[in-house]
Amino acid sequence: MSERTPKSLAGRRQLIKLAGASLFLSVSPLPAVAASRSSGITAVRIWPAADYTRVTIEHAAPLKYAHFTVKDPDRLVVDLEGVEFNSVLESLASKVVADDPNIRRLRAGRYKPGVVRLVMELKNEANPQVFVLPPVGNYGHRLVLDVYPLNPQDPLLSLLDRGEPGTPVDGRAGGKADSRPEALAETRPEAKVEVRSEAKVETRSEAKFDARAELRGEHAGESRQLAKRPGRPVVDRLVTITLDPGHGGEDPGAVGRGGSYEKNVTLAVARRLRAKIESEPNMRAVLTRDSDYFVPLQARVQKARRIQSDLFVSIHADAFVRPDANGSSVFVLSESGASSSAARYLAQRENAADLIGGVNIDVKDPVLARTLLDLSQTATINDSLKLGKAVLGELGGINRLHKATVEQAGFAVLKAPDIPSILVETAFISNPEEEKRLNDDAYQDKIAEAILSGIRKYLAKNPPLAKSRLARLD
Repeated sequence: MSERTPKSLAGRRQLIKLAGASLFLSVSPLPAVAASRSSGITAVRIWPAADYTRVTIEHAAPLKYAHFTVKDPDRLVVDLEGVEFNSVLESLASKVVADDPNIRRLRAGRYKPGVVRLVMELKNEANPQVFVLPPVGNYGHRLVLDVYPLNPQDPLLSLLDRGEPGTPVDGRAGGKADSRPEALAETRPEAKVEVRSEAKVETRSEAKFDARAELRGEHAGESRQLAKRPGRPVVDRLVTITLDPGHGGEDPGAVGRGGSYEKNVTLAVARRLRAKIESEPNMRAVLTRDSDYFVPLQARVQKARRIQSDLFVSIHADAFVRPDANGSSVFVLSESGASSSAARYLAQRENAADLIGGVNIDVKDPVLARTLLDLSQTATINDSLKLGKAVLGELGGINRLHKATVEQAGFAVLKAPDIPSILVETAFISNPEEEKRLNDDAYQDKIAEAILSGIRKYLAKNPPLAKSRLARLD
């Protein structure tokens, strides 16, 4: 008995160790896996642009964070709690491109147990905004770091600075751009102006301003005709058109079965259309975005109004649950409900872009809010219908029309109360055949040419308003 007891005790101890090890192996990893799934960082995306740069950190569950800024050099520091450093965070540094206008470099590392610190070195003084977004669509929880320049470029001055040698700035050859600060101005809506053509004379209110006209000392209503063409109204000044490539950045828009993103198609078509408009002697075009980044719907409207656009054209590529849906469409704003269930569905989907792209709801612009709530849009909607009809007719020459008439619905991006605005659905990216055509250079060029042709026809029958004199800001 005495000889077997030690062996027995040793055996028992060994069994206990094995059992404990077995228990550790079978139980311990589970909380670790659960913690990794609940608080782990799953993706990091960076969207650089001149307007601002966005960094999006996607995670499986809500996380606690704290942030602060540091000077000399300028840095944004963000501490993520309950997160372990992983390969996704390790890849942050490689995602910053050298020509990012706002971020010099970005790095992350384990600051202390359970806390990861992100340090963003900035190229200039910035106004960073840090906020969270709830899960939506295919995205989980997101922490968003938006880096805005402290002194952003004014869109009006940027437009004036774009003057090119030999480019007419007031509808006449030989004009020169002037980008002095006095170009900034306020609208005088009470001004009355005349727009003359060989066929008729029209008097209109709601005049808009022309920065260059003020700098030359010209008054509203002065005749500055380009060249008279028998039987055609004269467009006697430079026409500004805002082109709005739908979606962008975090918001891909519709995705075709072949993997095409709506945001890429719309930007390609908008760039082609801008080039064509800029080649016209009396037109210029501005894009709401010129690269792959997200622009809130209200900001698109705000930019168009800030530069006093004459027309607003939002470009999209439609999608539907059925792959056989096809054709081009044109939509305008409605004050009294959608013209069809399809129009209502599309408006709801397009208006959801802010949820997908991600808007910081803590930043409010009361002036813009009043603009978007403005209900006195009847005259503008009537002009939008005329523009939409002209463009739809031209699109019918290159593609089947989904609907033979212009449709209406409550699109947020069309709510500028003083700018005729249309939304063009070029084709159905959800239709495999049309998806291929949308990615074809020649077809994109046809779309751009058709839209421009429609704009020309609209302007021929509806000469733009003369612009009112500026009030200088001294």
